[in-house]
Amino acid sequence: MGRVIKNKIEYEETLLTLENLLDLDPAPGMPENEELELLILLVQDYESRQYEFVPPDPIQAIKFRMEQQNLTSRDLIPYIGSRSRVSEILSGKRPLTLAMMRALSSGLGIPASVLIQEQEERKEVDMDWDRFPIKQMIAWGWIAPPKSRASSEDILRPFFAAAGDAKPQAILCRSSTHIRAARSMDDYALAAWSARVLAKAEASRSMVQYKPGILTDEFLRRVVRLSVSDEGPLLARDFLRNHGIQFVVERWLPRTYLDGAAIMTNKLRPVIGLTLRYDRIDNFWFTLMHELAHLALHLDSEDSIYFDDLDIEAEDDPRESEADQLAREALIPNDIWLASPAGRRCIPMAAEHLAAKLHIHTAIVAGRMQHEFKSYQLLRNLVGSGKVRRLFPEVEWET
Repeated sequence: MGRVIKNKIEYEETLLTLENLLDLDPAPGMPENEELELLILLVQDYESRQYEFVPPDPIQAIKFRMEQQNLTSRDLIPYIGSRSRVSEILSGKRPLTLAMMRALSSGLGIPASVLIQEQEERKEVDMDWDRFPIKQMIAWGWIAPPKSRASSEDILRPFFAAAGDAKPQAILCRSSTHIRAARSMDDYALAAWSARVLAKAEASRSMVQYKPGILTDEFLRRVVRLSVSDEGPLLARDFLRNHGIQFVVERWLPRTYLDGAAIMTNKLRPVIGLTLRYDRIDNFWFTLMHELAHLALHLDSEDSIYFDDLDIEAEDDPRESEADQLAREALIPNDIWLASPAGRRCIPMAAEHLAAKLHIHTAIVAGRMQHEFKSYQLLRNLVGSGKVRRLFPEVEWET
């Protein structure tokens, strides 16, 4: 059905077809999905021509249903994706996606005709160029000091242009980002950091093209086994680049509290950025595997950048929980962990024995033991403090 709706009967028939397609949940690229998107446009066109009243706002409809059913924001997580995502949707900072519409229509019984209304998604935002941390970026050599009284916009546009795939507007309006954070992050600093990472990735990009599907369990374990070497982080960087995954280390900017990010703005050239906020071997390997897990699990998701502050647990965020689980399994398979004395006795010998069995660095096991036993004072001499940043002297580390 691809013609203009002319009357109420055709309108109701179209709505029925639309809701049936929503129930089928067709994948992007399928003919049914294209038909679904076309029907949405046709319904919007008919409603705009026929109705003088303002139809119910989708967000208000959701809030009304929440009130009716005595639901909290936490109850929307299965339909929308995470606590932060729910907050962004309800506050109007992020538009509903087709997947969310399908879930809300099916799960909460909100009519599809209400949810599919065109929302005020900001394609562009009015950027306040003065809010970027320009002084810090100049101090670290990210941008050259201006030779004249240039505006902030004039100074920063070449910087973002060098990043290629970085779109600061998308980050500032949260249209393509997923943020895991215990504290509020500065969006302008995140946008600047992302551009810096992408520019460095572009400058060091190998000719090897990334092949979707290579991030198998065995691939991840091959990366982890590189940890045995004292130069394991450098070996991991080279190994990933040789498989088309760009790896960049760049210091975090103030007010980002950032450990790492998986940047998928170009799905043929995925980028992993790490900040080494905690200069420990165990932290390096968990953060790296967490970001690789995002690539393995979420490369085809709607979000193109995952920003991670790993200080916060991910119990209310399904995607972060998935990435945590895959990272832990790649580092130390759960069946081996449960059978090992390291899971029962927090002693150095147990950590060393399990590390030798798995052919991985002892710091990885020690870090897991600290986490499981809920004490970061235990085995402090085994987690490799102060042994990672020195491998990346090109970064402007704080002294």
